[in-house]
Amino acid sequence: MRLDWWEDAACRTADANLFFTPEGVTKEQRRAAERRAKLICVRCPVRQDCLEAALEQDESYGVWGGLSARERKRRFAKIA
Repeated sequence: MRLDWWEDAACRTADANLFFTPEGVTKEQRRAAERRAKLICVRCPVRQDCLEAALEQDESYGVWGGLSARERKRRFAKIA
């Protein structure tokens, strides 16, 4: 994995609140933000690098590599 992958990330200029929903929002607001974030991830040239970094760093918050923390936990807990 490239260490400088983030330099090419499609999210670099996006609002971080899309990827890291602040506390105190409703479930619907969180899901809407996650959907918008994932739309950015879909066209990202370093999506796989991002996901790998999140898994290596055990990121427990936010959308990384097109997956929410909940999705990462569910998908990769089965592998471990």
